[in-house]
Amino acid sequence: MSDLYLRIVNTPVGKTAAQSLGLPAPVPLERLKRTDQPFIEGNVLVGAADGGKAIAALGNTLGASAAVLHHASGNSSLSDSSKAGNKARPLDLSAENSETFSALVFDATGLKGPGELRALYDFFHPTIKKLGRNARVLIIGQTPSSCRRPPQAAAQQALEGFVRSVGKEIGKKGATANLLWMSPGAEEQLESSVRFFLSPRSAYVSGQVVRIGKSAASPTINPVAPLTGKIALVTGASRGIGAAIAETLARDGATVIGLDFPSTMAELEKVTTAINGKPLACDITDADAPGMIADFIEEHFGGVDLVIHNAGITRDKTLGNMPEHFWEMTIAVNLTAEELIDEKLIQRELINENGRIVCISSISGIAGNFGQTNYSAAKCGVIGYVEAMARQMKNGMTINAIAPGFIETQMTAAMPITIREAGRRMNSLSQGGQPVDVAEAIAWYCNPASNGVNGNVVRVCGQSLIGK
Repeated sequence: MSDLYLRIVNTPVGKTAAQSLGLPAPVPLERLKRTDQPFIEGNVLVGAADGGKAIAALGNTLGASAAVLHHASGNSSLSDSSKAGNKARPLDLSAENSETFSALVFDATGLKGPGELRALYDFFHPTIKKLGRNARVLIIGQTPSSCRRPPQAAAQQALEGFVRSVGKEIGKKGATANLLWMSPGAEEQLESSVRFFLSPRSAYVSGQVVRIGKSAASPTINPVAPLTGKIALVTGASRGIGAAIAETLARDGATVIGLDFPSTMAELEKVTTAINGKPLACDITDADAPGMIADFIEEHFGGVDLVIHNAGITRDKTLGNMPEHFWEMTIAVNLTAEELIDEKLIQRELINENGRIVCISSISGIAGNFGQTNYSAAKCGVIGYVEAMARQMKNGMTINAIAPGFIETQMTAAMPITIREAGRRMNSLSQGGQPVDVAEAIAWYCNPASNGVNGNVVRVCGQSLIGK
């Protein structure tokens, strides 16, 4: 949907007016333009604290990119930065430099105590002002729960607060900051997530923390079409975010089964026809829906690789005024149906090896929302479901969740203008997201190389000021 304010403040007259009135002047976000687009270009500076365990893997990934790679030098606390490899040129941070950076990437896995946090200052203080528009900050740390000593856990946990604050400082440039917490020995599982968070695909994802665990070796994939040969089920696929998910997974090579209510069949067929997918009309709250879905998958494909639970509804009323059927329907569609569908597909062994399940939560489920006790309960329940299921996944399967913030859809377009404008501006990027932003994050989860990403809840919200 159109954001007229965003267009106006990026004209010369609008920019001047916004500055004089003290109004936000958000930078338009750069999103993926073509499938063969390099994941990162321009000058990228990489650094590492002493004892960094991810620096070599980062050097390999970034050294194979289209970026001009530099490594930090000139400071003893950053001496391990040179382990990024011979494709990285040394850049003396103690001297004046004229470079503008498209990304700052820092390996903080070696931090062993609060005193060593100084390495963050040494790396970012001389460089943060040199970030360009739509730039990226990415930090790699060690999962605090895997730290043996409390001081080490404290230093690693501190990275979360640091990243969230950086995201709020650089958001005015359309830039983002995110943190990858890596389990010991999971260096080889970083590449898919590094590529995503440094790329235009993550334009509306900021201030997020992702846990990456050890898993089997990542398969070799075609980076232009990583989902080639995969079968995907997308619920609620007839329009909005669901349609964007279906289109994005198809773009990446998947064959998509688009599912939605029978009443949406005309819209659903339009979406699936355009991507050579298959439509499936089904009310997921019907008692026989899980069996019907399983039968359809088995008959037409023999199994499914990607299950995307996007279908959702709102039935808003304050709790004291909420009719019983509003409560029942909202819980059934947004939570119960997901559990029952997964249970049936797993029971019948229809989710293929290395399969992916992705659920849609919401920032309403994280922070709560007035008049949405039913919806917030359901969407928070999704988070609990994902975290518990992640511990039970077998055969290389993973389950993760996305929590969208203010995404421009037909529903948000119908909001009163004051509420709509507040929703758009109450985040570090000062603008609403697009359905494709949610879809791109789901495609990252679904990537076969994301096999170390399991049990995560990532907010696609521009670092909303609501919630954590």
